[in-house]
Order: sequence, then structure tokens, then C-alpha cells
Amino acid sequence: MQTYAIGDIHGQYDLMLRAFEMIEKDRAENGAADSPVVVLGDLCDRGPKSAQVIAHLCKTQGQDDRLVVIKGNHDRMFTLFLADPWARDPRLRAEFTWLHPRLGGPQTLESYGIREPGNRPVDQIHTEALAAVPAEERIWAANLPTSYTRGDAIFVHAGIRPGVPLQQQVEDDLCWIRGDFLTDTRDHGALIVHGHTALDEPTHYGNRLNLDSSAGYGGPLSTAVIEGREAWLLTPEGRKPLEPVLLEPMVR
Repeated sequence: MQTYAIGDIHGQYDLMLRAFEMIEKDRAENGAADSPVVVLGDLCDRGPKSAQVIAHLCKTQGQDDRLVVIKGNHDRMFTLFLADPWARDPRLRAEFTWLHPRLGGPQTLESYGIREPGNRPVDQIHTEALAAVPAEERIWAANLPTSYTRGDAIFVHAGIRPGVPLQQQVEDDLCWIRGDFLTDTRDHGALIVHGHTALDEPTHYGNRLNLDSSAGYGGPLSTAVIEGREAWLLTPEGRKPLEPVLLEPMVR
């Protein structure tokens, strides 16, 4: 039972297209035509082409039921802003808003053709955003699932609350958790495949697999195929095994 997974895209449309090209090549070479692709969230922010990423994934999912897209914390902040520009994500640090340059919201709005989104009144920006983001895509992004289970793997954006059954996990943790999850070495009953915490390269920790390789900071976009609890990174030269390591993650 093979499942493909793509890490945090962060508006890197061209890298995303190359990831799908590698998946199609691998499907053809390994007889995995029916295997689903799970995108692990953070479609938008920081990169230059968030609008194109969202439009492509929304359209593709409507045509291909093998595509699963998970909600990330940046996707949640984006759709929350569209619903109410004054609302705050409860897990966002008090000194930030989604329009802060460090979060990358302005780059997302710029990809929709909105000029100077960080330097004009919020009400004005919000009105323009509602006109620029297609309603179909806005509804789609707001209703993305927060987890997907297949075989021995659970796919989420950030991680899970250790010791809590999957059906009792809350969206805040699935989209935002770090410390309590990243430092827990226990078996979670399944391999947790996630992103959210940017690393220099994808890393398999035995109980979890982090595929966020810093595309949002100029790094590569990682794509892997998971079978059971084993994983392989897809590269232009083919599959590369991701062997479990017992190292502490280098959190950026």
C-alpha cells in the first residue's frame, strides 16, 4: 500500500509541478497508478505563487480523487482573514498578524494581484481579497481536512498530541503543534507523516517523518513515497531510502 506525500509548498508553484512530475514517473515505474498523493498543507505564504498553487490543487482535486490536501496553519490563517480580517488564529503569537512579513500573508495577497497589502488599510485589503480569490477556492481551502489515514501512516500538517486517540485530536494541534510532539519518541501506533517544522532535509525519526525541507525559505520541496513505515524520497534519479535516525530535529 503505497502513498505519496508532498511537504509544505508555501507558494512554490514550479517546485510543486516538478513534484507531481516525479510522482507520475514513479507511478509508471512502480505500478502505483492508484496510489494517492497527500499534500501536507501550507499551500500558501512566503513563496511567490500561492494563488497558482491553490487554483491548481483545487481544480486537480475536483478531477482526481487520488489527491488529498491537508489543511496547514498558514492555510487556516489565510481563510480566517478572508472570513474576518480582524480575527486572530488562537495559536498565533500575539505580536503577529497574518499580514506580518514574517508570516508571508502579503506575498499570498500579491499573488492574487493585490498591491501593497501590508501598507494600506486592512478593510480595503480585505475587500480586494474577497474580489480576487475565487469563491470556489475560498470555500475549498476553508474546508480542507486536518488528517488522512492510510495503512500504517497518518498524514497531518504539524503533528499530533501524543497519547490522544486520532478521533480526539483537535485542529489547533494538528495544524500548529511542535514541542510536545517533536520531542516525543514513543510509538504513536502509526507513522506520523507531517511538515510544519522546517528542516534542511526530510528526516525519518522512526515514529514520525518530517517532509518540510524549507521550501518556504528557499529550500527544496520534498516528495516521498510511504509503504508501511518505510519511506523513500523521490528524486530525479529515482527513489532514495529515508532511513530512520535518532537525532533531535533542527528546528528553524
